[in-house]
Amino acid sequence: MSEPRRIDRTDIEAKFRELQGEVDDVQEEATNIAVTVGAIVAVVVVVAAFVIGRRRGNRSRTFVEIRRL
Repeated sequence: MSEPRRIDRTDIEAKFRELQGEVDDVQEEATNIAVTVGAIVAVVVVVAAFVIGRRRGNRSRTFVEIRRL
């Protein structure tokens, strides 16, 4: 076997930059997924509120009759 070479500052910096690049890629993918899921959840909540409001409005309408004496 050959003699192991010394690890110096440039080796550590190169490895750190490599790892940082991978982390940045994963973070970007996760951010895109989170934004998409958030938008879908917001649309579902708005549609559900609209549908529930329509049902409630149709089900319990109050009829007020005003008579003149």
